[in-house]
Amino acid sequence: MNQQTLEEIHAALEGGLLIPYVGPGALTLVPGECPLPVGPEVLVEKLTAKATVPHKIRKNLSAAAQFIENFKHRKTINAVMTAAFEPHVEPTELHRFIASWPKLPLVVHAWYDDLMLQALDVRDNWGFVQAVSQAEHLATWVHYFNKDRSRIETEQELTVAETWDTMLYEPWGSVRPEGNFLVSDSDFVEVLTEIDIQTPIPEKVKEIRKNRHFLFLGCRFQTQLERIFAFQILKRSSDKHWAVMSETPTKNELKFFEKYNVELIDMPLADFLGVLKQKEALPA
Repeated sequence: MNQQTLEEIHAALEGGLLIPYVGPGALTLVPGECPLPVGPEVLVEKLTAKATVPHKIRKNLSAAAQFIENFKHRKTINAVMTAAFEPHVEPTELHRFIASWPKLPLVVHAWYDDLMLQALDVRDNWGFVQAVSQAEHLATWVHYFNKDRSRIETEQELTVAETWDTMLYEPWGSVRPEGNFLVSDSDFVEVLTEIDIQTPIPEKVKEIRKNRHFLFLGCRFQTQLERIFAFQILKRSSDKHWAVMSETPTKNELKFFEKYNVELIDMPLADFLGVLKQKEALPA
């Protein structure tokens, strides 16, 4: 990462113009062996260990989940997902660092663990919004929650959210507090039929993202699903973003970065965190 890129990211952070978009790769920073699935490949292994799934879809998370949902029951998927993300894990240094930013209007957390949720408990005025499955909550896209994990009544959702200084948005759901998961093909199809016109995305997210930059941390964009969600969430934001990723990007990932002006920062997430924290510690 060159000095100019570091200065740009730091200036955006200081100005409250940086939106962290945290993916499953953040779990690789958990000390020791993480008991939670650190990506789709690990999660689908847990799902298929609990049910027989055709070989051709055994490595496809959403397809495997759909097969189990069709031939077992939706409750089976929820039970396996909850068990996979049930172990308690403390927030990593990355989660805590993000939660410490003085100006943090929005955090997007695109995985099913609760580490970002835990980390934000140090803040005073915040709340969170999670996607919910249409299979369980017909005609409902998201649920709103207070910081104490209590559900906000539908009639009060938008009014309460407007008062938050920080909002956590979990577009794929989360294990806590209610075990809301978008994971099967049908879950995503429901969202994708409406996402182009932005219906499933909370109004406050649309408001906050204007003229702001996204910083992708622990994310991959190997599947079309990952790319569509990222694009639709950053739509109508600024024209410059960053992604920290030390793995060799696929051709589709490179096209995604180029199309949406996402600068690739080729370094391990832990190293990037160290550099950014060091920059934060320097006197202005």
